[in-house]
Amino acid sequence: MKMKRNTLPVNFNGILLPAAGIDLYKWAVVACDQFTGDPAYWDAVERLVGDAPGAYRLTFPEIYLESDNSARIKAIHAAMNAYLRGGMFTEYRDCAVLTERRTPYHARRLGLLFSVDLEAYSWKPEDCAPIRATEGTILERIPPRVEIRRGAPLEISHTMLLIDDPKRALIETLYEKTKARPPVYDTDLNMNGGHITGWIVGDTAAISESLAALVKEDGFLFAVGDGNHSLAAAKAYWEEIKGALSAQERGDHPARFALCEAVNIYDEGLAFEPIHRVVYDTDAEKFKAGLSRLKSGADAVETIRGTQSFIDEYIREHGGAADYIHGERELADAVKRAAARNPVPVPMPKIEKADFFRLLGKYGILPRKAFSMGEGVEKRYYLEARKIRRG
Repeated sequence: MKMKRNTLPVNFNGILLPAAGIDLYKWAVVACDQFTGDPAYWDAVERLVGDAPGAYRLTFPEIYLESDNSARIKAIHAAMNAYLRGGMFTEYRDCAVLTERRTPYHARRLGLLFSVDLEAYSWKPEDCAPIRATEGTILERIPPRVEIRRGAPLEISHTMLLIDDPKRALIETLYEKTKARPPVYDTDLNMNGGHITGWIVGDTAAISESLAALVKEDGFLFAVGDGNHSLAAAKAYWEEIKGALSAQERGDHPARFALCEAVNIYDEGLAFEPIHRVVYDTDAEKFKAGLSRLKSGADAVETIRGTQSFIDEYIREHGGAADYIHGERELADAVKRAAARNPVPVPMPKIEKADFFRLLGKYGILPRKAFSMGEGVEKRYYLEARKIRRG
C-alpha cells in the first residue's frame, strides 16, 4: 500500500461551510466520542442548540449508542438532506481550510483541513499504509458509523491527523502568510471549547509540495491522532460500494475520500494526555486487589497494554463494564456520578509526544485508547462538512 512516487493521498475538491447568517456558536459541537460518561454535558448541548441549525443534528454522540440507533440515524439523514436543500451550506472548491484554535488550556493550535484518500489508509499495522492508525481499532464500534455513512449525503468530521514536520514548513508557514487576511469563519465555541478561526487557502500546489517533502522512506505520511474509528468506518463504507463502480468512477468518487484536519506534532498547542479508565458494576475490592499486583512496563505503552489486558480479562471472567475518560477532573466526576455502581478509577500514564513517532515505530500500533490529544473540551468541533455522494 505504499504510495507511488509523486502521488499524494490528498484531495482538495470541496468543503462545505455553514452559510452566512448561521449562528456558529450553536452550530459547532464537540467530537461525538467525548463526555461519554456525562449525560449532563449532552443535555446542555441539546438545550443550547434548541431548534437552531447545528452540527449536533448531523452527528451521533456515543453516549446514546445504547439507545434506539435506527431512529437517531434516520433523524441524522433527514437533517443532512434538509440542510442541503435549505441552503445551510456554502461550498468551497479547490482549497483547504487553515484553522487556529484557542482553548482554555492552550493559546493556539494550528491545523489544515483537506480530504485524504481512503485507499491509502489502513488500521492494520502490517499494511504499512501512508495513512496509519496509531491505536487499536475496536471493530464493534464501526458498524453504527457505517450505517450513518451508508445513507448520508455528506460527512462531518472530527478526525485529526498528525504530521512529522520539525521544520514547521507547512502549517506554520501558511499561517504566517494567511493570518492577516479576512477569515471565512471566526467564532467562540460552546461548552467551554474556546475559539476557532478559519481561512480559505487556495494554493493547493504549495500544500502538496510541502506534504511531499514529509513522506518517509516507507511512504508513511499521516498518523491518525483522533477519530480513527470514524476514518475506519469511512474506509469500510468505501470498500462496500466501490465494487459496483467502474474504474473511472472509483478514481474520483466522493466517498473514496474523507475530510480530516492535519496538525503538526510539534505544535505547542497540541498536548498529549492519557485516557483514563473507570470500571463499573463489579466487586471493586477484588478488582483493585488484582490491579495492585500489576507491574509497570518498560514504557508507557507497555503499562497501558498490560493494564488494558487485565481490565478486559477481569470483565470477561467476573463481569462489569469499562468506560474511557478524557481528563483527570472528568475522571473524578465520573466516579462521583456513578457511586452506586461501585466505580473504580484507573488512571493511565501519559505518552510524551516527543516519544510518539519512536514508540509508533517500535510497536507498529499503540493499544486502544492509549492517548488523547488534549482535554475533552480541546477536541475538534464539528464545523465543516463535505459531500460524499455525486450530484
